[in-house]
Amino acid sequence: MYSERASRLPDAVVWTNTPTGTGAGRVLPDGCMDLLWHDGRLLVAGPDTHAHLTEGSASSPWAGIRFHPGTAPALLGVPAHELRDRRPDLTDLWPAAEVRRATARVNAAADPARGLEDLALRRAAEAATPPDPVLRRVVAALDAGRPVAGTADELGLSARQLHRRSLTAFGYGPKTLARILRLHRALARKGTPYAETATRTGYADQAHLTREVRDLTGLPLGELLAASS
Repeated sequence: MYSERASRLPDAVVWTNTPTGTGAGRVLPDGCMDLLWHDGRLLVAGPDTHAHLTEGSASSPWAGIRFHPGTAPALLGVPAHELRDRRPDLTDLWPAAEVRRATARVNAAADPARGLEDLALRRAAEAATPPDPVLRRVVAALDAGRPVAGTADELGLSARQLHRRSLTAFGYGPKTLARILRLHRALARKGTPYAETATRTGYADQAHLTREVRDLTGLPLGELLAASS
């Protein structure tokens, strides 16, 4: 069972999930990064370029705080591209003593999700450098379907500058982020004919939509939508 709520930390969502079956779960790429708690351990979910398959028993809950695209590196102190398609222990990123203290606090909390949120709030307060405000404009422009070149021009950046800043903030270039955001715009139109969805969300045609869905999620569009029902 999955549930989520808005975090007290701006641009973040707190969530919990207890798998209801023994099969693999499928986490779709979304441009975000998460701080995770599982079986008393702290981990980080880096930005995914393709669906991430998870396995675990139904009795093993997860908790997490999901950060809006581009905001996690300032809190974690690690460029996003170093975590791309990875799920490392937090000890791989922070000093071991600091992780032990953080883990103890989260494990001692009545609710691990609330403990993670408190940890993220402390890190945000201590962060030496806040998230780059330009990043929000990048995400908004790409999510609105603006072309990458036009987005760079609007922000007064060269294509190379936008790519470099995107690697640090999102874990991949702006074209990959645009593909992932477009995918979620399409999936949000569940129940709409595929051809109309393709037209309204920036795909060349229905065939382009189905190819992109399979490439990013590993499933045909119809099967993916059925699995989410």
